[in-house]
Formats: sequence, C-alpha cells, structure tokens
Amino acid sequence: QVGAAPSELETQVTRKVEDAVAGIGNIEHIVSTVVEGASTTSIEFVLGTDTDRAVNDVRDAISRIRQDLPADVREPTVSRVDFAGGPFATYTVSNPNLTVEQLSWLVDDEISRSLLSVGGVGQVQRSGGVDRQITVFLDPVQVEALGLTVDGVNAQLRSRNIDLPGGRGDIGASEQAIRTLGSRQTLEQLRELPIGLPRGGSVPLSRLGHIEDGNSEPRQAALLNGEPVVAFSVVRSTGSSMVEVQDKVEEELHRLEHSDSLPAGTKITRIRTNAKFVELSYHATVEHLMLGAALAILVIWIFLKDWRAAAISAVAMPLSMIPTFFGMKALGYTLNNMSLLALALVIGILVDDAIVEVENIVRHIHMGKTPYNASLEAADEIGMAVVGTTFTIIAVFIPVAFMGGIPGQFFKQFGVTVALAVWFSLLVARLLTPMMCAYFMGVPPHDESKGRVMKLYEHLLKWALHHRLATTFLAGVFFVFGLSLFPLIPKSLIPQIDRGELQMTLEMQPGTTLEETTRVAKQLSEVLAKPDGTKHVFVAVGSPTTGRGRNGGDSGGVNKATFYVELAPRSERKLSQQEIEHNLLPEVKKVAGARTRFGTTHGLSGALTILLSSDDAEALEPYSDKLLVAMRQLPILYDVQSSAALERPELLVKPDPDRAAEQGVTVSQIARTAQLATLGDQEQNMAKFDLPGRQISIRVQLDPQRRTSLETLQNLKVVGAGGKLVPLGAVADIQPGYGPAQIDRYDRRRQVKIQANLTKGIALGEALEAVHKLPEFKAMPETVREQPAGDAEIQRDVFQGFAFAMGSAVLLIYGVLVLLYADFLHPVTIMLSLPLSIGGALVALILAGQALGLYALIGIVMLMGLVTKNAILLVDYCIMAQERGVPREEAVVQSGDARMRPILMTTVAMIAGMMPIAMGVGAGAEVRQAMAVAVIGGLITSTMLTLLVVPVVYTYIDDLKEWMVSRVALRGPED
Repeated sequence: QVGAAPSELETQVTRKVEDAVAGIGNIEHIVSTVVEGASTTSIEFVLGTDTDRAVNDVRDAISRIRQDLPADVREPTVSRVDFAGGPFATYTVSNPNLTVEQLSWLVDDEISRSLLSVGGVGQVQRSGGVDRQITVFLDPVQVEALGLTVDGVNAQLRSRNIDLPGGRGDIGASEQAIRTLGSRQTLEQLRELPIGLPRGGSVPLSRLGHIEDGNSEPRQAALLNGEPVVAFSVVRSTGSSMVEVQDKVEEELHRLEHSDSLPAGTKITRIRTNAKFVELSYHATVEHLMLGAALAILVIWIFLKDWRAAAISAVAMPLSMIPTFFGMKALGYTLNNMSLLALALVIGILVDDAIVEVENIVRHIHMGKTPYNASLEAADEIGMAVVGTTFTIIAVFIPVAFMGGIPGQFFKQFGVTVALAVWFSLLVARLLTPMMCAYFMGVPPHDESKGRVMKLYEHLLKWALHHRLATTFLAGVFFVFGLSLFPLIPKSLIPQIDRGELQMTLEMQPGTTLEETTRVAKQLSEVLAKPDGTKHVFVAVGSPTTGRGRNGGDSGGVNKATFYVELAPRSERKLSQQEIEHNLLPEVKKVAGARTRFGTTHGLSGALTILLSSDDAEALEPYSDKLLVAMRQLPILYDVQSSAALERPELLVKPDPDRAAEQGVTVSQIARTAQLATLGDQEQNMAKFDLPGRQISIRVQLDPQRRTSLETLQNLKVVGAGGKLVPLGAVADIQPGYGPAQIDRYDRRRQVKIQANLTKGIALGEALEAVHKLPEFKAMPETVREQPAGDAEIQRDVFQGFAFAMGSAVLLIYGVLVLLYADFLHPVTIMLSLPLSIGGALVALILAGQALGLYALIGIVMLMGLVTKNAILLVDYCIMAQERGVPREEAVVQSGDARMRPILMTTVAMIAGMMPIAMGVGAGAEVRQAMAVAVIGGLITSTMLTLLVVPVVYTYIDDLKEWMVSRVALRGPED
C-alpha cells in the first residue's frame, strides 16, 4: 500500500495477519516489521517442521482474511525464505562507454539473469544506479482548467495505452487470434495520446503537462571510497555452500566478461566477499589437522623409540580417515568447517587405539615373545578394553549429533563425523594393526628411563592405596574446587572474531532525503578509511533493487545506509578488528544527526541483545529509553543502540465527515488523489511503455515544483456528486504531524531491541548479568517483559542442549560398560572418573582467558570420552588380573605398571594434536581455541588423577562387591 503510514498498516494489516497465522501448529516466533508502505511478517517454525506444509498453511490462513484487509493493499505474498543470510559478495560494474542508466539495466537484466541460473544463487540485488521511467508531470492549473483530475488522467492513460486480447475468429477457413493494439510505440505518440474532456472533445496528453523519458526518483545509492558506483550483491540460497557458490559466481562472471553478452569494455570487480574468510578458516583448520597429526606421530616415536612401531601407529590415521570421507559422502555431508573441526578434534584419538595395541604388543615382545605370538596374545588381552574405549567415545558424541533445536542442526555433522572416524579407527586397530605388527615389527629397544618414571608412579600408587580415604578426599576437594570455578568463568556463545571486515549501519532522522543521507555517508566513509590497514569502504544507501528495477526493501529506507570496510589480513595490521571499531567510535559519533552502530550480518556475532516487548507502547518506549541510558554507563559495553523508531514528519489529511458527505466525496477518493499527485500509482497499476525485451512504467504525478507546496495539495480536485470538482481542502484538513518511522513486533507484541558490542575480553554471559543487575532493569514495568533474543537466546538453547546431551552420554556410557563387562558395579568405577576432568578444563579456560561457550562445551564433551577411556584401560586389566588369581592389591599395581605408558602416550598424543588449535593461529582460530584449551587442561589433570584415583575407587567398589556377595551367601538360597 504505497505511502501508507506504519501506524495505519499495523492496525489494518499486521495485527490481522498475525492473528490469522497464530493458530498454525509448530510456530516458534512471529516477527513483524512495519515501515512506510510495507508490512512484513516472518514466521519461524520449530526445526524439523515440514516447510512445504507450513507455507501452505500460512497461505490458507492469509487467504481467509484477504477480504478483511484494505481493498487497495497489494495481494499478499507468502513465500519460504530460501536465502541464507544477507549478501555474501558485492561487485561493481563499470564501462566508460555506457551511461548510468545503461549500466543499471545491464545489472538488472543480463547479469542478474545469468547469475540466477547459477546453482545456489538465491537473489541478486543492485545498489546504486537508476531505473528508467517515463514520467508525466501534470500542471494542476491546466488540469483543473480543463475540468480534469489527476486520478481521471491516470485512469485514461491506463485504459487508452494498452494492448489487450480480443478473442478469436474463424476467418478465411482458419482460426485466428484477435488482438487489440492500443499502446504507443514512441514517446512522440505518447505525447499525442488524446485525453477525453468531461464536456466532450479531447486534448493531447502533452497539453496537461510535460512528458519526460528519464529516471524514477532515486531511492538508493552506492559509494565506493566516497564515489558513486553501480554495484550488485549476491545472496545465496539456503543449503548451499558459500565457497562453492562464490566459485561458480566468479566463473560465470568471468564467462560474461569475455563473451558477447556484455558490451565491450565492461569490467566487473569484486569488492568484498564473506567466502574469503570462510575459505581462510577452512584452510587454517586443515593446516591444524595436518600439524596435529605430525605432532601426534612424533610423540609416538619419542615414547617407543622405534620407527616401525611409530609407522604402524601413524598408518592408522589415513586408514581411518579415508573410509570416514566415504561415509560422510554417503550421508551427504561436505567438508565444511564443522566436519573438519570434528576431524581435527579426533586426530589424536584416531591413533589412540593403534597406540594401545602397538604398545601392548611391544610390552609382550619385551617379555621375550616373537612379534607374531606377541601380536596374537597382546591383541587378545587388550581387545575388550579397546572396544570399550571406542564405544564410550561414540556414546558421548551420538547424543550431541541428535540434540534438538539450533545446537542439533549445528552439530549433527560434527557428532556423526566423530563417531564415524572413531568407529573406523577401531576397525583398523583390531584388524590391521596386529597383523602389521606380526609381520613388520622387530624387537624394539627397551627404554630403561621409563623405569624411573614407573618407579615414581608405583610409589605414588602404593601410597594412594594405603591412604584410600585421603586420596578420595583430595579428589573430592579438587572436584568441588572445579565446580566452584563455574560461576567465576565467563559464559559466552562464541568469542569475538576478526573477520577482516568492519560493518556499520547508519540511520538518519526519518524524513532525511537521499541526498542528505548520501552526503553524511561520504563524510563517514572518510572517517572509516583513516585506520591503517583499510583497503576500501563500500556504502549501500537506501534499499537495493532485486532485479529489473524492483525495490527489494522498504520504500522509506533512504535515511539508512550500510558500510562495509575491508581490512588487510590480520598479520598485516597492528590492531584487531574490535580495536579498530573501538578507536573509530568517538570519530563516528561526532557526525551530527547520525545514529550509527558497528555490527555484523554473519549470523552469530557475540554481541548483546536485550529484547523488550509489551502490548502497551506508551510504557515500552519510555522504559526502553531509560534502560538504554543506563546500559550506556556500563564500561563493559560500547556502541549501545536502540531499535526504537525515531519519529518522522508527516502531513496528516483528516477528512471532515460532514463536508465530505455533502459533496459526495469518499475517504478513499481523498487518499487516492493525494497519493497519485505526490507518488503516482502503484507499480502494477501503472501504464506501460513497451520496448523490445522490457517494459517501462509510465508514472503520472504533479510537477516536482508543485509538490513542495501545501497549497497545491489543498487545491487538488476530486470528483464529487454530479461530477462536480471539489478542492481537497474543502473536504479535509491538512496539517503537519509526526508518527513512527518503523514499528517492530515480536510474538504479536510491540518490541524494542537494545543492542551493544562487548569490550574486548568481556563474555556475553558477563555482560548480560551486568545488565540484569542494573536498578533500571529491575524496575521494569509489569506490562513490559524481556524476551530471550539474539546470541543470548541461542546460548541458552546451546547450554540446555549440551546439558541434555551430556546426561544422555553418561547413561549411554554406563549402558555400554554394563554390556561389555556383564557387571553393574565395576562400570561405576569408570563412571566416577568423569568428574575428574571438569576442574582442569575450567582452570585452563580461566588461565587462557577463554569463556565457557559453544566450542569449550565440545571440548568438555570430548573429555568425557577420553577420561572414560583411560579408566577403562586400568579397570579392564585389574579385572583380568584378578580373574587369573592375582591378589587385588597386586592386580591394581600391575594394572598401573602395564597401562601407565599407553595412557600417557595417548594423552600426550592428544595434547600434541590439540596444540596447533590451542595456539589460536589462523583465520577463525578464536572460535576453536577454547575447545583445545579445555581438552588440554582437562587431560592434564584428569590423567594424573585417573592414574591414582581410579585404582583406589576400584578397591572400594571391589570391597562393596565382596560385601554384597557375602550378604547373599549368609542369607542362603530361598525356599
């Protein structure tokens, strides 16, 4: 509804649409945005909902209320959102031989059509340039003198300049279509188009004003380093790979440039792309994976001092990886950052099973056995333990893969990839490693230095066994200490990431013209270009078009702009992206009348969002203003902004019911006359000028100079009773006023969103807690409530999802151990080792300055499997030794002697595999670093504690088992 105010649309359209769709099942949230002339309602469904059925349900709901919507509202469109985020790449188009209008049409036509044929491209948006339009500028004095109205002239132009079908007829023994051709072919013919007069006769259209073949009123612009450009951005469709789509787009644009499809001299230049960071992050993960593998192999060689043993263990990596890749392909998975991160995480685990097998075989060879016999006997001895350790890790990650909500979608590939890799490593360790050892192993040298380490451990183990209560108490103290750290460690979804690109939004006072917004954008571009390491600044002002001149956003967006500042790689500049933003903020805030905010469109941002909603708009906005002021006083936040809409100036046309009725004038006549005079008709209702391959709209409106006068608007004529022309001012009062420029709604309530960036080193949870402690927040009116939103909402879902996954993993691990050992008590010994890893992980995170977030939780989940693995190796040997008749104390000591080295080897190999990630080097390393730090810290403490505490707990459980057996024996068989 062109020109409709947001407050009108909210009542007449938005609320009715929201009420209509609210009864549909599986709805998560309903979010509406109302701006001048447009109401958009987005419906978020629960993950897993059939989207085709959901679209049909929404379409049916809207069709049922169509008659309740204003008649002049465009037909509502219902579509599934197939776009993955915002534009991921932007290009400029230049040609010295073409005009701006020709360049614009080149983007809208040839380039858009070519790119939309590329798989994965969802939309092409043009920024800058112009749209060709034929405009009929009417002279209101001349129109009135001839007894016409603006509405009447527009209606005659539409009905006289048109081609229509005329049926068909049988002429000359053949069936022929009948076409009525009324459209004008040239601008001169259009000028001579006769317009009928009320009293008979006609005048040419040119008599009523002047006709111009030019451009429509610009509603958007694009600047590159302060200079106007014609640019276009590419939006990918949901489910497509950004890097793959980027490569295809580059290939298609290269083909276009070197084909006859584009005029000679046309140059297309890429100025920004998100795919570059994704690709750099991908390569960094691959490098970490390879380096981690090399370090793990080096650790094996250092421990075993035998190149054959090291080589056999190392071969387990590719032999496990290759079938994992085939499994991923069969499941439809791709080598993305999440699946690669999974492989980087398990790189140390892939050799663990092989290390345990090889080390045990080496130990048997040192007993004097041949490699062949040692391989057979050692593999048989260690088999149950290896199977148990592998299945516990699978049991840990399968619940992660099947978490619900966003975490589940995010980690499905991750969990399944880990499970696949570990499963294939088990097959390699059980089937191939013993065979290779049997035929390729020599007699490795016996390392006497390990005897000294072993003696120290044996001394500590015997002390622990003789002081079981003290050992258990110390372990309990460490566990409680670890839990006490939990409130102290900052919580965050993801850390702040240096992507090498600044993004900033600008909002001027509503009513600001495009020219003024562009002027301020140029001024801000100069400010943003100052820091060292800045390559260029691109600005998109207003709303981009989405092909063939269609506006892709709100019609009132000329007071807004988005800045993209490309930075040099992190290694080539001194300051981080966040530091540059912080330094620029004072300079940016000096620009008068500009509301600016640094942010990102890359999904998870790490920023703070406080969403307030209420049915009482009069209470919501004043309270949000108070909270905004209070949040700006917090030193841990910067660039705090509110989405509360600024008021825009309006001209309020208030019809007088009595006078309008006397003159036979309706409210819709008054509104349509004002609309046509100032804006023209709606796009789909305009007359068209046909050219080969395209149609050009013909807009009818008043001369621009006349539109600036309030008097002209008051003197516009509408047709009253009996065909009498009535001045608009005679039936309505016209006066200036103010109204909201934009209305945001969340779950059918008015909403205000307060967003803030976090000072370096501040976690999201810490910032959220600080806001909740503010007196202004605690004084929230009863009619206003906070809604979880943004990263905070996802963080809540992630923590809940991981809590459920970890609980499920504990039950699965216990079930696996019970099945393996056919015993309900000894698995408890292994399970009690799980808490030993928590304290070390949290201490490591605090010492490294990392927050407990998404990736740190992954590391803790991994620790559950690794700690269980070490405990299984110890307990399994104890059980076997006791079954052979070895006394319990001696069996426990033998277990430590036999299993300490493989436990240390697997632990150090895992730590070595994690070290490249923990160093935090490479693109996107910030998000992976916390995971590696948590794993390394947890492994160090849990390994030391496991080697001492698990044997002690084993003796307690064995005592309990003997007591239970004795009680059963005393009771005797029941009759």
